[in-house]
Amino acid sequence: MNLKVEKSELAGVITVPASKSQTMRSIIFASLAEGTSRIKEVLPSPDTDRMIYAVSAMGTAINRNGNDLIVHGVAGKPVFHGDVIDAGNSGQVLRFCAALAALSPNYTIFTGDRSIRTLRPMQPLLDGLSGLGVFAVSAPGNGYAPIIVKGGIARCETELDGEDSQPVSALLILASVLDGKITEVRVRNPGEKPWIELTLYWLNKLGVTYKNENYERYSVTGGEIKAFNYTVPGDFSSAAFPIAAALVTGSEITLENLDLSEPQGDKIAIDIFSEMGGGFAHVGRSLKVFKKEGLKGIDIDINSCIDFLPILAVTACFASTPTRIRGAAAARKKESDRIAAIAGELRKMGGRIEEHKDGLTVHPSNLLGALVYSHKDHRIAMSLAVAGLAAGSTEISDTACIDKSFPRFADIMNKLGGKIF
Repeated sequence: MNLKVEKSELAGVITVPASKSQTMRSIIFASLAEGTSRIKEVLPSPDTDRMIYAVSAMGTAINRNGNDLIVHGVAGKPVFHGDVIDAGNSGQVLRFCAALAALSPNYTIFTGDRSIRTLRPMQPLLDGLSGLGVFAVSAPGNGYAPIIVKGGIARCETELDGEDSQPVSALLILASVLDGKITEVRVRNPGEKPWIELTLYWLNKLGVTYKNENYERYSVTGGEIKAFNYTVPGDFSSAAFPIAAALVTGSEITLENLDLSEPQGDKIAIDIFSEMGGGFAHVGRSLKVFKKEGLKGIDIDINSCIDFLPILAVTACFASTPTRIRGAAAARKKESDRIAAIAGELRKMGGRIEEHKDGLTVHPSNLLGALVYSHKDHRIAMSLAVAGLAAGSTEISDTACIDKSFPRFADIMNKLGGKIF
């Protein structure tokens, strides 16, 4: 599936899709709970489907009605029956469910698509599980999926590298249901801290007792999780794309379904865009976006919002001064090497970009339409579409991946006056 994009002027109101990260966490915690939870407005995504499939394989019963779920939890006792769990393209399914296999007495294999098997390191999680006495190995011996996990927690403390937040979150989720046990998790090189905060938000919501010492040491008291009701809010990670589109096309739009009290890491995108010259007015759950006099470059460490790198790079092309993006080394280990991918594709459009080990320097650029490639990465694909709205005559190949986080992206952007076909 390819998308063609023409230069556009935007205006109007759209509703931001539900948060993928909150969808995934709500399903995993509801699956572990005692009783029946009700989750409304989950993101209709391939990742959501994979999470439902994976937790069903550990004994959870889920009834689905459109984007609403009724989840009958396993009361902290998941059991995989020697299954092979295919996480598709979801790192959260892979990491979170593999950690829960530490509670199952059987050998379970976790795998995924080529991106999962080659770009998503599993060694930090394997180290963390092994420290607890769990059998957890990489089948090919290279620290990547497929991995094999067999339950048997024998110790109450462990250590792992935390550059990627997902393995840390996975262990915190596991520790939260170890009834009667206090688990200590030590983290080297902690990164992506707002995404850890998203997991801690759930521990707070569910009454789990824990201590967090500077994101380097956690002490979690496990116990029984009670069922809950939850409505998934809008996704600030997804909102970044129409926001950037408004700024680079000089347009004014309004986004609905955004709650600024939400503990989502990419909420900081609003502050970053403001620093670059974006204008915002927030009332209730509505956010009006407009460009003021012009965009300017910034120097920023984006370790706290690494997923923001591709769309920030696009926006920086339209600034009057250079932008230095740093602290994003982990972006090379996402659905694609996002540093190399966005730099290479924007260069095809005339972007003047220097690539660094941990980020980019983006110079003011006159982008022109070109044939570009998504790298099968939803955030690269949408970022290039935003570039095309300002540059014109751009074709992006292999864009089915967009459905991972922003279903009906083209239709929703076209509601604003975008020309994406």
